[in-house]
Order: sequence, then C-alpha cells, then structure tokens
Amino acid sequence: MQPDLLETTADRAQRLNYLYGDASADAIIAVAVKEFGAGLAAVSSFGADSAILLHLIARVQPSLPVLFLQTNKHFPATLRYQAQLVQELGLTDVRDLLPDAGALKTHDPLGALCLTDKDRCCDLRKVQPLAQGIAPFEAWFTGRKQFQAATRNGLPAFEAVGEHIRINPLRDWTSEHLEAYRAFHHLPPHPLVEQGYRSIGCMPCTRPVSDDEDQRAGRWSGSGKTECGIHLGGLEQHLHKDKIKGADL
Repeated sequence: MQPDLLETTADRAQRLNYLYGDASADAIIAVAVKEFGAGLAAVSSFGADSAILLHLIARVQPSLPVLFLQTNKHFPATLRYQAQLVQELGLTDVRDLLPDAGALKTHDPLGALCLTDKDRCCDLRKVQPLAQGIAPFEAWFTGRKQFQAATRNGLPAFEAVGEHIRINPLRDWTSEHLEAYRAFHHLPPHPLVEQGYRSIGCMPCTRPVSDDEDQRAGRWSGSGKTECGIHLGGLEQHLHKDKIKGADL
C-alpha cells in the first residue's frame, strides 16, 4: 500500500497504531506485509526468543528478508541455532550484515574494543551495519517486548525511525505467552537458555541471569549500558548520514 504523499513517516506510524496498535501479532504481521510489500524486512538476533517471531513471519511470508547482525562476536551456539531455524522454518532470504572491514581495521584492529569501549564496539558492529542493511526498506520487524527492560515500557506496535518504521508485533507478549507459543508449535529453544541466558547477544558482553533479574540484565553487565544502540537514536543518526552521503554521490 502506498502512503499518502503528504503523510509523514511519523503520521504513518501513528495511523497504523491507531488502526492496528492493539491487534494480535498475526494481524500486525499481515497488515505490515500488505502495507509495505517489498519494502518490508525483519531484523533477528536469532537469540533466546527469536524463534517465535520468525515462526509467525514464516507462516505468512517465508521469503521475507531477515537481517542478522553478524558481529563476529557471537556464541558458536547462536550460529548453529541460526542455521537450525533457517532450515526448520523454511526461511529463504536470511542476510548477514557484516561490520565494515576498514572501520574495524582502523578502530578495532585487535578485536578487543568490546573490553574498553562497549558503545563504540556496538556502533561499529551493530548500528552502522544495520543502518546500511535496512536503508533500502521502508519498515522492519523486531522481536522487542515491553517486559524485557524498563527502557521498553510502553513500546508501541509501530514507531517511526527517521523515514522508516520499526514494527514490534510481540510488544505486549509476556514470557509465559512466549513459552506457551514455543511449546505449542514445538519450536527449538536456543541451546544457551537452559544455562541461564535469557537475552543473548555477543559472547564477550553476555552473561547468564538469575530468576529475580530483568531478562536483559546479563547484557553489558556492570557497565550501565542497557541497549546496543540500534533501538536508540544512534540508528536514526546513521540512517540520516547515509541518506545525505547517498544524495551527494
């Protein structure tokens, strides 16, 4: 569906929230496929809960592009899990987004930036590659949920990110809802979940958590950092920079 030419991205997100903000995950995915067509993708970490959103997407459109941030710092178990889900769900267009080799050579030649500057490491290995990967698309799905952390309270179904729209079909799902869906559809769990990893990112910056901690408490533990940046203003800034750079070419 083509938006009104006078409709801003923020207006479009607001319209979609008004119409479908309280809809089910299945309905939101179906609406997004119709609304954005070939301009739609999904971003997946292939982490602890990723199988649920990917399964919902695969039932509607298994050919939807799925973008994976290949930071080269993942647990080997995550890469094996990615391959397993791709095969079992029949996903046909999974794309690895790699950090720029030149930027890594300049800013992280030893591969140890995660130990000294976690924000910069995430920017190089996640935010910048994602900005480039989603630039051709109008919108993308994420698996973010409100209960995961205080920073995600009030998460809407549709949100504007610059001239793009980020879609959160699972925004109001609980951990019990997720587990019930996974069990009903016999979806394989991430192999690290049984070891206490409830939110799984890069290996150097992820630890298991206890039952009384937030799901994401094991990410960048002890650093005061709560998000990698792709869901904060950093992504929008890079998208804006890339647009200006492209216009100058």
